Amino acid sequence: MHTSPVALITGVSRAMGLGYETARQLGQRGYHVLLTARHAAQADALARQLQQEGLSVTAHALDVCSDDSATQLAVAVAQHVGRLDVLINNAAVLLPAEDPAAPVDLPAAQQRFATNVFGPWRVVQALLPLLRHSPHGRIVNVSSGMGSFSDPVWGLTNSAQPTVNVYALTKLALNGLTAKLAKDLRADRILVNAVCPGFVATQPGFADYGARPVPEGAASIVWAATLPDDGPTGGFFRDGQPLGW
Repeated sequence: MHTSPVALITGVSRAMGLGYETARQLGQRGYHVLLTARHAAQADALARQLQQEGLSVTAHALDVCSDDSATQLAVAVAQHVGRLDVLINNAAVLLPAEDPAAPVDLPAAQQRFATNVFGPWRVVQALLPLLRHSPHGRIVNVSSGMGSFSDPVWGLTNSAQPTVNVYALTKLALNGLTAKLAKDLRADRILVNAVCPGFVATQPGFADYGARPVPEGAASIVWAATLPDDGPTGGFFRDGQPLGW
């Protein structure tokens, strides 16, 4: 059993991604980090890169849309790691913006909800017994200002997007799930918060449009993952500051 705190991050499949940088920052803080991705080979390669930096990182396969995969991961963590203190729900599907002249592709929308909403919900359910045994349990749901009403640029009622944005609706639902989980898990002393990392340069060319460096966005996630026991729960934050729902 690990004596250092253990954090698990979903959806770590790219070195440019928020999950990878979040793993690095938590590893630098002394956490043992479990990288998960749908394809084990991707997670393995990224874990080896972080291990070369002297960080305590291991890789595991996880398809957040599969009950069996989530259950198998929970069993593996319990048997081989023995504890879990932080769950970061980072896995998400972000597809190109919908064509404003076309109707919403409802099957594609359902798939995005399956990954972005039911995926985190499924993983929480699978790993909750381990989190309940932690003296400092934390759940961080990586959300977006697009899932709020009040974000001045990206919010649901402020965005210039001329059509239904399915990604935004999935993040609205994730924020609602965050609030409900926080209420339900308060007695277990598990802090549950949603974090908007901002517009982050996780793809080539994003920086040209003003995206912030990935380490800055990851720092928001790490802040919520390492809150003190008297920290907030049920909130929505960016850079440690509350965002309006």
